[in-house]
Amino acid sequence: MNEMWEKRYADSEYAYGTAPNAFFKQIIDKQAVQGKLLLPAEGEGRNAAYAAQKGWDVYAFDISIEGKKKAEKLAEKENVQIHYEIGDFFDLALAQEKFDAAALIYAHFPPDILLSYHQKVADLIKPNGLVLLEGFSQAHLSLRQANSNVGGPNRLDMLFSEQQIQADFANFEIIQLTEEEVYLTEGIYHQGRGMVIRFVGRKLA
Repeated sequence: MNEMWEKRYADSEYAYGTAPNAFFKQIIDKQAVQGKLLLPAEGEGRNAAYAAQKGWDVYAFDISIEGKKKAEKLAEKENVQIHYEIGDFFDLALAQEKFDAAALIYAHFPPDILLSYHQKVADLIKPNGLVLLEGFSQAHLSLRQANSNVGGPNRLDMLFSEQQIQADFANFEIIQLTEEEVYLTEGIYHQGRGMVIRFVGRKLA
C-alpha cells in the first residue's frame, strides 16, 4: 500500500489537485471557529494549505514521504506553515495534542485499524470540537467498478456506511450525516460520479 502512494505522489502533478475538497471548504468557510486542526491521511496537502490560509494551526500526517514533500511545497507556494508528520498515527508527536477540529477527507484506512484510528481521532478532539468526514460509501463500489477513474477502494470493507460512522463517533452530536451522489473533479484520480458519506459532528462535553 505504501509503495502505491509513494509512486502516485512522486509525480510532479498533484494527484488530487491543489484546490481543497469542496465539502471540506464549505464547512471550514461556514464554521466560525479556528484553532488546531488535525488532518489524517492528508497526502499532498491541498486541504492543509487551504485551512492554514484561513487561519487554522494545521497538523497533518500520512504514510507517504513524497506526499509530505508535495504538501510542504504547496504550503510554501501559498506562504503558510503546516505541521506534517510521517508514520503510524499512534507513534506520532501530534497524537499527544488536543484539537479543535479534525477532518477525515477520503481517509480510507484498512479495516483492521479503522475503528482504532477513528476512536483516536475522537479522543483528541476537545469538548464541543468538530469532526468532518467525507469518504466513499458502500454504494460507491459499483460506480468504482464501472469507472476506475473516480477512485476509491475497490473493496467493500474499506467503504463507509452511515451506521458505521454514527457508531464510531457515538460521543458526537450529529450536525450532518448523509449519503450523497457527487461528481468529483479532483485532480487525476477523482474524476466521475461517486457515492459518499458526509459527516459533521460536534463532540459532547
